[in-house]
Amino acid sequence: MKHILFIVTSTDKTGTGKHPAGYEFSEIADPYYEFINKNYTVDFASIIGGTPPFVGYDSSQKVNKAFMESNGFKRLNFSHKLSHIDITAYDAIFFPGGLGLMTDMVDNPLVKKIIKQAYENGKVIGAVCHGPAALLNVKLTDGRNLLKGKKINSFTKAEEEEDKHTLGDVIPFMLDEELIKQGAIFLHTKPFESYVAIDGNIVTGQNPASASNVALKMIDLITA
Repeated sequence: MKHILFIVTSTDKTGTGKHPAGYEFSEIADPYYEFINKNYTVDFASIIGGTPPFVGYDSSQKVNKAFMESNGFKRLNFSHKLSHIDITAYDAIFFPGGLGLMTDMVDNPLVKKIIKQAYENGKVIGAVCHGPAALLNVKLTDGRNLLKGKKINSFTKAEEEEDKHTLGDVIPFMLDEELIKQGAIFLHTKPFESYVAIDGNIVTGQNPASASNVALKMIDLITA
């Protein structure tokens, strides 16, 4: 049996306007079912543990509603504190998106250490939408930036603008621009269409529509 760790934001407000933040509900719900349908074990950790905040729940979406009523959601609401996690117990780590992550994971030393350790040990790393913000500022053992020369994808400036996510008031930076500054080869498609980029053991998706496909590509890599 394979084991996946979802690493989730603990931040419920972002920007100077104190915009509601947290994880994006479908970006956990959709991948969760892709993994458990393949008999993977999914565990949840967050920066401070306990019940992580979320946004974007839509009860008219079948998968959202099913996850809200599931044992998985109950377990998510008792998430492990990230500092209590032994990353060697997992085959992969996954960062669901949500604006909160742009606050509490960009410079978090433990998040950087876990990503470095996972990457250098060949574990699969997945992230979707704003989740790739966690991949910023990761230095490898040889001093290189993790993102340098990597094909990476995330929520785009065009999508931020369509969602009226203004700089400062809502988001601290444009994620696609910061990924490029750190050496990423940024790939993307039209706003809000599904798109996944794969580079070695790193899988990144552009937006909520990409979340299931990120999980499926991670499963392919883990299986291979």
